[in-house]
Amino acid sequence: MICAPNPDGEAKAAAQGDAATGPDWADLTEQAILDQALRLAASMGWSDQLVNLAGKKAGLSLAETNLLLPHGAADLAALLSKRHDDEALFQLNQQNPSALKIRGRIEAGIMTRLAIAAKEGQAAHAWAGYLALPHHLPLALRLVWDSADMIWRWAGDTATDENHYSKRALVGGILMAGLAADLASGEASAKALVAARIDNVMAFEGWKFKARPLERLQAWGTGLAARLGQIRYGSEP
Repeated sequence: MICAPNPDGEAKAAAQGDAATGPDWADLTEQAILDQALRLAASMGWSDQLVNLAGKKAGLSLAETNLLLPHGAADLAALLSKRHDDEALFQLNQQNPSALKIRGRIEAGIMTRLAIAAKEGQAAHAWAGYLALPHHLPLALRLVWDSADMIWRWAGDTATDENHYSKRALVGGILMAGLAADLASGEASAKALVAARIDNVMAFEGWKFKARPLERLQAWGTGLAARLGQIRYGSEP
């Protein structure tokens, strides 16, 4: 069946095509809210009140802010983590991963990701403290998993079996340990810790687990919770 042309539909499709060539209003405005929040987080902490004030400073009404970030501080935390993942990937793509051994790739990925988070200063402390609350653990797990996945993909990992999950669990644990060390003691401490832990990743292929995959992931989640607690309460990593 041949359909008659629809000028309105064609115009709408063209407009959508133009929008697809660059960030849309929602993406740009979310980033504007995040920029304002980072300026305020050191004094306000990471909260829904932070989101509302950041939205106001970005020129939005409360309703518009709630429309963009319906889950408030949780959505804002995810936005920051995604921004850091994107920035880390951009920096990592300036070098050729195939020129590095796998250890060098993973170490470069982890240290680049940690350095980008650390540059936020006290805002990073506020963000990490928010994620360290027990009821935010599922969100923290998802965000650190996404960061570890970004690093492994840049490093060239193509595993599709259970190794895919265990590798990301390993790097996710190192990321959280490194972040705890960086926030508590600085970059040098984080670098030393990452270097010490990276051997676990290198030994992965020979690492034979007796536990089932689900049990390993549960153990990883428990370890991550401990690291988040160190970030929140300031104990040594």
